[in-house]
Amino acid sequence: MRHTIRLTVAQALVRFLARQYTERDGRRHRLIAATWGIFGHGNVAGIGQALLETGRADMPFLQGRNEQAMVHAAVGFARQSGRLSAHAVTTSIGPGATNLVTGAALATINRIPVLLLPGDSFATRPADPVLQQLEVPYAGDVSVNDTLRPVSRHFDRITRPEALIPAALQAVRVLADPVQTGAVTLALPQDVQAQAYDWPEEFFAERVWGIRRPRPDRGELARAAEAVRTAARPLLIAGGGIRHSGAQAALAEFAEATGIPVASTQAGKGALPYDHPADVGGVGHTGTATADGLARGADLVIAAGTRLTDFTTASATLFQNPAVRFIGLNLDPYDAHKLAARPLVADAREGLEELGRALAGHRVDRAYEAAYRQAKADWEEQVDRAYAVADEDAPPTQAQLLGLLDGLVDAGDILINAAGSLPGDLHKLWRSRSADQYHVEYGYSCMGYEIPAALGTALAAPDRPVWALVGDGTYLMNPTEIVTAVQEGVPIKVLIVDNHGYASIGGLSGAVGGEGFGTAYRFRAGDGSYTGPPLPVDLAANAASLGMAVIRTRTVGDLRKALAQAREADRPTCVYAQTRTPDTVSGPPPAQAWWDVPVAETATRTAAVGAREEYDRQAAQRRRHL
Repeated sequence: MRHTIRLTVAQALVRFLARQYTERDGRRHRLIAATWGIFGHGNVAGIGQALLETGRADMPFLQGRNEQAMVHAAVGFARQSGRLSAHAVTTSIGPGATNLVTGAALATINRIPVLLLPGDSFATRPADPVLQQLEVPYAGDVSVNDTLRPVSRHFDRITRPEALIPAALQAVRVLADPVQTGAVTLALPQDVQAQAYDWPEEFFAERVWGIRRPRPDRGELARAAEAVRTAARPLLIAGGGIRHSGAQAALAEFAEATGIPVASTQAGKGALPYDHPADVGGVGHTGTATADGLARGADLVIAAGTRLTDFTTASATLFQNPAVRFIGLNLDPYDAHKLAARPLVADAREGLEELGRALAGHRVDRAYEAAYRQAKADWEEQVDRAYAVADEDAPPTQAQLLGLLDGLVDAGDILINAAGSLPGDLHKLWRSRSADQYHVEYGYSCMGYEIPAALGTALAAPDRPVWALVGDGTYLMNPTEIVTAVQEGVPIKVLIVDNHGYASIGGLSGAVGGEGFGTAYRFRAGDGSYTGPPLPVDLAANAASLGMAVIRTRTVGDLRKALAQAREADRPTCVYAQTRTPDTVSGPPPAQAWWDVPVAETATRTAAVGAREEYDRQAAQRRRHL
């Protein structure tokens, strides 16, 4: 006799999710560790009631303030958890659902699992339209939730109770798949959520989803090993796949055995600690002179776990050696073939270990190794100059601010950033001490990510100091989850770097002929431009109003003390600092490689004409690697 359990669709989904696990290397993890939610009429009587009935022991609930921010928090948690554990996010229909889109895009671009459960319009259409329903005259089955299709790795709409069984299994399969993972959306019509059904007991049995570690094909491995053996100036670029695979030890062993230098993308920084002899720092537009110099002369580039975005390749201008060839070590064949690479499709750890064994006894020329180590030492001297403080009573530069933080933290601290000018300075200057200290989201580079992501990260690493580094522009985008951190007692540290505007884009605007137009936070001047006095916005007061402890600083000395105080705080704490514009001596080194931002092909203003001339000069260096 077949045994069944009568539950609503929402109750069944929550019970099912509570019994899903991942397993890698013999260690088991709960797949959906908690559910974030903001309730409205589209989910309060469905998923909301189901969470209440299931109970916190089986499915912990976290109350959010903004739907996009809830996804960012879920991404922070999943990234810190090695993509082995994730969160779900439930919203109402209408604006609650569409607010998920930005977060979903970020999760999918960065290959981070998050389960989205937006409410949807009635499947049975008892009244049509209902509140917050989008009417599409040419398609009655379209809702605003369809905006989530292009930014989800898997999308389904549950229009009947029994459809939940295959849909839920597919959703979990994608979440647990290291190649396909990203945002997964199950759109839940509000009437279907509340409908009852007799579910087979087997649906609620514990399931363990194994996270596979594919080994490389023998032929691909042999070809890759031969390419390395015949290369005179090889360079390995470590991407986020190293972190997701937990391949840091394998990378270190490979680099130590072969002497091949290791550069890193934003997602890969920290794959080797900064003081490892083979680590040469960030690569690409925001990279170090050491790494970019090696990339320009490399005759072989091993792209390990990276998507090779334009920031990494300097918009296809970085790799200038006419003989350069590529090996694509990647779990995803789509990425393994980029730049016409010799593919090595495998898990990063397995691929590095087997490639290392295939290269047993091989090492790069000692002169090459000595040269890049000296170049790295020269770069570290530039970092020291950027961090140096001559006057404790002066306002800090942004680089000095990072230097003060660098002098305070240890391997346990985690830094989170995503947008503005900070990612460039961090990629060039920051000295990563542990594999997961450097958390810069640069796949989508989403303003507003940092504070909620810090909250999610701290939930995954509750005993470690977690810092959200935000500019004033980013802070104004999305400070809402400060309230959640206060409510949950999660002692995140928020460092507000106030430079009165969109400083990063302001600098870029100046470089591409835009003359900083529309990038400063200032009153209008007499000519109508935003060049008047700074706006009287008090971000520190705002953070305090949301419940944070706030420490205001004006000088380097103030900031030094405030950072130490915040690090020891046991409640959410904000450090507020206004930075000064650096001079050419104390500022960070400029960009070491180009980035393609098209400049007006015709213009009357002198700045744009000059910028176009420089653009044409740089673009002429672009290469197609075939």
